[in-house]
Amino acid sequence: MTSEPTAHDYLESLSPGRGRERPRAAFTSDAPALNLTGTWRFHLAAGLPQVVDGFQDAGFDDSGWGTIPVPSCWQMEGLPGEPRFGPPAYTNQVYPFPVDPPHVPDANPTGEYRREFLLPGNWPEGRTLLRFEGVDSCFAVWLNSTLLGNGKGSRLPTEFDVTDALRPGRNVLAVRVHQWSSGSYLEDQDMWWLSGIFRPVTLLSRPAGALTDFFVHADYDHLTGDGTLSVQADGPALLTVPALGIVEADPAGPHPAPDVIPWSAEQPHLYEGELVTDGERVPLRIGFRRIEVVDGVILANGRPLLFRGVNRHEWHPGTGRTLSHEDMLTDVLLMKRHNINSVRTSHYPPDSAFLDLCDAYGLWVVDECDLETHGFGLVGWKGNPSDDPRWREAYLDRMRRMVERDKNHPSVVMWSLGNEAGTGSNLAAMAAWTKDRDPDRLIHYEGDYNCPYTDVFSLMYADHGEVGLLGRGQEAVAADPALDARRRQLPVILCEYAHAMGNGPGGLSEYQELFEAHPRLHGGFVWEWIDHGVRRRTPEGREHFAYGGDFGEPVHDDNFCCDGLVFADRSPSPGLTEYKKAVEPVRITVDTTSRTIRVRNLLHTLDTAHLRFRWSVEDNGQPRGDGELALQPVPAGADGVLLWPEALNKLCDAPLEDGEERWVTVVAELAADESWAPNGHEIAWDQAAVVGPAPEVPAVVRPLVPVLADGTYTLGTAVFDSASGTLTALGGLQIDGPRLDLWRAPIDNDLRTWNGPLAEAWRKAGLDRLEHRLVGLRPHDGGLEVVTRTAPAGADFAMRTVFRWAVDAEDPGLLQLALTTEPLGTWPCPLPRIGIRMALPGDIETVDWFGLGPGEAYSDTTAAVRVGRFGAAVDDLQTPYVLPQENGNRPQVRHARLTGPDGAGLTVTGYPHTDLTVRRWTSEDLDAARHTSDLRPRDRVYVNLDAAQHGIGSGACGPRTQPQFQLDARPVTLTLGFRPC
Repeated sequence: MTSEPTAHDYLESLSPGRGRERPRAAFTSDAPALNLTGTWRFHLAAGLPQVVDGFQDAGFDDSGWGTIPVPSCWQMEGLPGEPRFGPPAYTNQVYPFPVDPPHVPDANPTGEYRREFLLPGNWPEGRTLLRFEGVDSCFAVWLNSTLLGNGKGSRLPTEFDVTDALRPGRNVLAVRVHQWSSGSYLEDQDMWWLSGIFRPVTLLSRPAGALTDFFVHADYDHLTGDGTLSVQADGPALLTVPALGIVEADPAGPHPAPDVIPWSAEQPHLYEGELVTDGERVPLRIGFRRIEVVDGVILANGRPLLFRGVNRHEWHPGTGRTLSHEDMLTDVLLMKRHNINSVRTSHYPPDSAFLDLCDAYGLWVVDECDLETHGFGLVGWKGNPSDDPRWREAYLDRMRRMVERDKNHPSVVMWSLGNEAGTGSNLAAMAAWTKDRDPDRLIHYEGDYNCPYTDVFSLMYADHGEVGLLGRGQEAVAADPALDARRRQLPVILCEYAHAMGNGPGGLSEYQELFEAHPRLHGGFVWEWIDHGVRRRTPEGREHFAYGGDFGEPVHDDNFCCDGLVFADRSPSPGLTEYKKAVEPVRITVDTTSRTIRVRNLLHTLDTAHLRFRWSVEDNGQPRGDGELALQPVPAGADGVLLWPEALNKLCDAPLEDGEERWVTVVAELAADESWAPNGHEIAWDQAAVVGPAPEVPAVVRPLVPVLADGTYTLGTAVFDSASGTLTALGGLQIDGPRLDLWRAPIDNDLRTWNGPLAEAWRKAGLDRLEHRLVGLRPHDGGLEVVTRTAPAGADFAMRTVFRWAVDAEDPGLLQLALTTEPLGTWPCPLPRIGIRMALPGDIETVDWFGLGPGEAYSDTTAAVRVGRFGAAVDDLQTPYVLPQENGNRPQVRHARLTGPDGAGLTVTGYPHTDLTVRRWTSEDLDAARHTSDLRPRDRVYVNLDAAQHGIGSGACGPRTQPQFQLDARPVTLTLGFRPC
């Protein structure tokens, strides 16, 4: 006996919805439209038993309800204080409800929305549609008490015909939105679970004669330079494109378009046109381009296409997945200004306004379907909908709605079936439908490595070695010989790589070298664009960004949502600066031997005529001269070489003081304003040393002898504790003397390292709880020698360190340290760092240095830093990673001044250099903190001077640090000079 259907059966039905209009292209016209965004009445029920009966009736009294803005995510309301309508929850893979498809829990938060509106008196005759751009995750709609239907597919548009329910004057719209539904099983997309009407709602007039849909086909032949335009319109219409000489013509054409400017990310040329019917005028923006795979290579307009991409979730720290136009524009401009040329819309179609911006400003787009079933992987993919025919219509519906909505965007060059949804016949059906509907774009899907229905071979988080094998066509053999042979003919992309979580990612330059070396490799998309931090405020009013678990979620994935190249407030991280340099589309090589400048143009479309090349010379970081280079435009894909101009030669031949360094820097910058950046915006640079760096260690000719008195040794202006041998003062400056330091506050890549967290190995070895023992203290004619043994409790391995302190009578203000350290026994793991830590008075507030900068860098993240003189406040040297961790290192510092408000402080010199970190808290403070608001400045300033530090990598989700950047226990020397100032 079957149960009777209920009013809410649509929740667990496998149907994608009822009563909806068929999907169509997103477009605007001059037909009337009524924007229904704004303040709505709102009631949140804990589940179906608590919903309000009759709320959908036009006469229902909702005066006792609260309000909510539409669009919005209801869990974000009330933040940064306390959520008004239940908290957000973050998981990466695990479903926050039992895996029992298609059923959902009884505890199913349900939002009930009501909105009154007045229909304008001049509203036209004909059909009227109600369009929802995005509702999470399932909803039913009533207008004037009439049920219109229901829908699923959260990040896809849904339209209802409201013609018969619409009234002149007052109308009442009621929407019931459920957090969980059968559709939730298809939306496990590594993000905060948020609910509500989170994209705009619009009432659209479709007058008699208005278009239902149209499909623009604008092909480009790179051999002739000609285009062909055809517009498939669902109904009578006339096409006009003035720049092409097309006036009131049959849209279907085909219309020849001789000598058109093709659309590309670098030259996003759009031809303005319109379709005119008896009922409306529809503006068009047409981009001519051709995307194809030829001999295993992706070609755009006949030229190989290399993606310098990012994965982009939609996020705002205060509004969740509800973004303003300004938010979207900020994303596009930041991408363009950081040499990013492409976006994968992980893991759902974005607001269509974002694609409009990609068309206008120029970004290649991989448009991804609103589909992921990743949580089934935790149960061995048992019951995965991807291979269940009962779910096929839901899969096809999501694909149709994306393709139909976005088919007229020239920026979209690839359709992605979804993400991490296993394998199965439903995915193959999606690919087959899409290829039939739109054969002019490529099909992408990463999860099926046999690639039977895709046009590219896509992988996630392959290490550098595997990427090299792929480039050479030497990847592992598939089980099916036919599929293996086909896959080896496919171009390769990394749809996710270089996981940008916390301090990182490392190894970007090495990836890019591989991409540029092998034609089969077409680049990739860094995971990901933005941290999904939620802006919160502590009871004391200190703001920070929250992550999984901060709202009491019983199931969560901690801070794994904070893995972006930009922080949640859209400020660039050091990782974005590093990526900009690693993927710069113009490679400049300054050769000081041949005195030439080589420019390799890696741009897809443009020559270098839009760029200005400038040179400058600095001696020990001080400017000596600059000028502009007379470089002839270098075509896309070509190289150009220029001899140094005479002015540059003359400057570089001038004499230098002993020990000084001379550096030549060449930059490529925009020669005029562009739509996305101003004149002078830097695109690429290179730097090379003409002389240096090789500063000599000052010889100690007349060493001072330590003097013992009152429990201290005095050596020049330095004072040492006679019991411990530690430095306590220098020239009156109080110092907590340097000691060997091997610990860093683990970065995310240390905490989550694949194949075993590195931080776990460090703690097991006891590197976070080292003990120091004085082995020997020997004053002698050459200075003071201090020998220590540093080891963790319970271990028989150690580091033996010798501190040799010296002062020359000829320069008594300079205290020199020659440090040597070597491992004793067998160390079980790499070391976080090898160097010394010391503390200075808390009034130290400014650091000026000559070395690499201006930003932080580590051994495998040094592409974006250059040699120069830089300065910053101590507080500004910190990078506010959402989870506090090691940060702020300035590498290869030759010398630095650390000063207080009166200019007093300490000068540090490295021979030849040292890595420098300065902060108001210890590594242990960073390690203990869970949020930036947990960090409290101490009354000391802590200084690390390192000989080496373990690399960064991207091990939180990807390969470990490359071998050449791994810091194994080994002998190290560190030579430094200290001078009070």
